[in-house]
Amino acid sequence: MSQTATPTGETTEKPAKAGGRQPASVRMVLFALMIAMLLAMLDNMIVGTAMPTIVGELGGLEHLSWVVTAYTLATAASTPIWGKLGDMYGRKGVFLASIVLFLIGSALSGMAQDMGQLIGFRAVQGLGAGGLMVGVMAIIGDLIPPRERGKYQGMMAGVMAVAMIGGPLVGGAITDHLGWRWSFYINLPLGAIALVMVTAVLHLPKKRSQARIDYVGAALLTIGIVSLVLITTWGGTEYDWGSGQIIGLGILGVVSLAAFVLVERKVKEPILPLHIFRNGNFALVTLIGFLVGFVMFGSMTFLPLFQQTVQGASATNSGLLLLPMLLGMMVVSLFAGRVTTTTGKYKIFVVVGGALITVGLALLSLMDTDTTRFTSGAFMAVLGAGMGFLMQTTMLIAQNSVEMKDMGVGSSSATLFRTIGGSFGVAILGAVFTNRVQSTMAERLGKAGGALPSGTAQLDPKGLAKLPPMIKDAYLHAVATGTHNVFLWGAVISVIGFAAAWFLKEVPLRGGPSATSGKAEGGDAPADRPAVAEVI
Repeated sequence: MSQTATPTGETTEKPAKAGGRQPASVRMVLFALMIAMLLAMLDNMIVGTAMPTIVGELGGLEHLSWVVTAYTLATAASTPIWGKLGDMYGRKGVFLASIVLFLIGSALSGMAQDMGQLIGFRAVQGLGAGGLMVGVMAIIGDLIPPRERGKYQGMMAGVMAVAMIGGPLVGGAITDHLGWRWSFYINLPLGAIALVMVTAVLHLPKKRSQARIDYVGAALLTIGIVSLVLITTWGGTEYDWGSGQIIGLGILGVVSLAAFVLVERKVKEPILPLHIFRNGNFALVTLIGFLVGFVMFGSMTFLPLFQQTVQGASATNSGLLLLPMLLGMMVVSLFAGRVTTTTGKYKIFVVVGGALITVGLALLSLMDTDTTRFTSGAFMAVLGAGMGFLMQTTMLIAQNSVEMKDMGVGSSSATLFRTIGGSFGVAILGAVFTNRVQSTMAERLGKAGGALPSGTAQLDPKGLAKLPPMIKDAYLHAVATGTHNVFLWGAVISVIGFAAAWFLKEVPLRGGPSATSGKAEGGDAPADRPAVAEVI
């Protein structure tokens, strides 16, 4: 193998068969990557089901939210750092390290003896999870040219569907029959399979960077991200939005991010190169990804609540009732991927996806106490189709808009903004929902509304059944009104993403006919870089 040196002092070994394709090996690697992706996505779904049992054994109900928050904070904060480390020191080793760290966190979480230990070990697990998703996306970006990647989009959408539907089912079965500790131990055999397969069949170019890690930039970015996530986690729940704690976090976040921008403009090897945002397509698709995360996670939070409270579904059935949305997402993602591979066209899918998400959310805003499950399922299918057009296509555009040397930070930035969008979506739409529920209860019952316990917006179906008929009826209408407002605001916000999609430019995807001619187009990577990494 020949070596080339980059201006930063990094050396890379190029595969002997640059541009060659080995489909069977590629499928093996993708199977291992999908297992790793499943680990990251399935974990919270399973653990969420086990939480009541965990609290019953370990106590510490007042710290319950931190079991989720610690994982989320660590994941968000570590995402850009994992991406940059992969760019500097090689994707494979960094990805394997993230799997090992995730498995260590899983094993320790399963052995936790009190809530404090569990929270700390979940943070370790979250640090590893931050590298799992970024590693998967960046390796796929190295392994498969954007023009060819559409063939595999259905696999990624399928993993998401399996996690969202199977997570609660598996979590309930494990907790009931094996105990809550196995909701963490179940990650170990899956992770071991991914480790063995990735080690055996994946071979990417080796990298040895001479540049120093941007520790100051990493610290400032971490503080900024943690501040933003804590604002969305605590605002309106632990503390009032106008409280000193939330305002202080806001100031801390703004100051740290402003300092981060100043630092990144001066360091030789920034943790998040700002130049990638000068690319118009990358900036636009990052905004669209943020908005998709905003409305998607908001929808996924409040749809089961509507189904369980207003439509009377069980917790298990509410997961199954999301099937129309998830199937719509998977089928459409597969279709869009195939067409993109065949034609090289992708802008139309982002435009249509933005339109369908807006229409789907507008339809969901029409739901009330008389809406049937069939009708809500049809509305969800429209929303799912919109997500299917956008979920993988936006990542594809982001990766096609950066040079190969920035694939990790490009992937991590797209993932990070979608994650932060989801945090903002759940928090802001949650505030809209809660305020509307409480105001509707007051309108319908007056002083009698005070008979409802605190936590009105989160009353579970068992508690609902114990309410007097008049209060129960008022609460059902309040939840329906609250979800109406949530989806209506979601539709309004998604219009911004729909408008942004029109400004995307149809830059040729790497790996198409132009790539084979040795000519880079529209910001593509230099022609001497391999379009497909070697897989053995």
